[in-house]
Amino acid sequence: MKNEKNELLYLTVYNSLKEDIISGAYAFKDKLPSKRVTADRFGVSLITVEHAYDLLLSEGYVEAKERSGYYSSYSNGDGFLSVVNNEKEKDVAKVTSNTVNNFPISLYSKAARKVLSEYKEKIFTKCDIFGCETLRYELSKYLKRTRNMFVEDDQIVIGAGAEYLYGLIAELFGNKISVGIEKPSYEKIEKAYKSKGIKVEYLELGNDGIESRFLNSCRSDIIHITPYRSYPSKISASPSKRNEYLRWAKSRQGYIIEDDYESEFCISGKVYDTLYSMSANDDVIYINTFSKTISSGIRIAYLVLPNKLKTLFSQKLSFYSCAVPTLDQLILAEILKSGEFNRNINRIRRKLKQNLDAKT
Repeated sequence: MKNEKNELLYLTVYNSLKEDIISGAYAFKDKLPSKRVTADRFGVSLITVEHAYDLLLSEGYVEAKERSGYYSSYSNGDGFLSVVNNEKEKDVAKVTSNTVNNFPISLYSKAARKVLSEYKEKIFTKCDIFGCETLRYELSKYLKRTRNMFVEDDQIVIGAGAEYLYGLIAELFGNKISVGIEKPSYEKIEKAYKSKGIKVEYLELGNDGIESRFLNSCRSDIIHITPYRSYPSKISASPSKRNEYLRWAKSRQGYIIEDDYESEFCISGKVYDTLYSMSANDDVIYINTFSKTISSGIRIAYLVLPNKLKTLFSQKLSFYSCAVPTLDQLILAEILKSGEFNRNINRIRRKLKQNLDAKT
């Protein structure tokens, strides 16, 4: 209980300071109050403030200057964006890729036995394009609890892997549109869109995401990005760059496809905010998969539709059935419901942090 209370305290300090930074109370390059002043302001210990500042530092909201303090590295303007420590991110990515993260087979078997016992012949039922209601319900709770994403069940679509979902998005918008993708990017993103006859526009990556000059000159109305950790570059988008992506979508009345692969293994004090949770304009399509957090053999991924695309999606694609077997969906729902998924993620994150500390 005491540890839980301490965690809430440092997150309270973190969220308050982050809001001050984003709102402009501390402008780009402004110095933040000392840790002692901040501790007095919130009535907390210095170590609580240190945890909050470490989290702001790891996420790119502030930078630390030796013997000087902490300075805001967040900007609302184009061209003056903060740069996250991508060398450290690359180290984290290397450690992550070298760590076996398959979900424990004993826990998977336990969930499977419970599902077979409870659902019996219902496991043979076929799901519509959106997928099993039970899984979508558990996913909506999980996203609210862990990613601050407030999502209704009917916004979630279950698919047999991320590439399958890329194809559904391509069919949703049709081949008269073009999609801007990161250069370099995961090769199957480009192949999935081109296979559906969609034109692809290449947007060069800089130190913290797509370079502003390429984003500003982008002719597409949709961009497909991997802000947590792009592959193969391992580049992560800073908070300022994420804000720039959202401004781009708003100004174009376009859409962002947020590919959030591997973000669960972020080893800072909390998982990065998604663009979906940051957006106020209902213009982000969120994609994630369980290929890293459960197993690549499971072939279960999901996307979250903006509310304004739900009707169009149903009109154009409701003739499909879900490509993931109902049994597999129900087992995953049970794993989420039982809390074993979260517990396993936390175990892996601790292991990754230990491996990274040993490496450095």
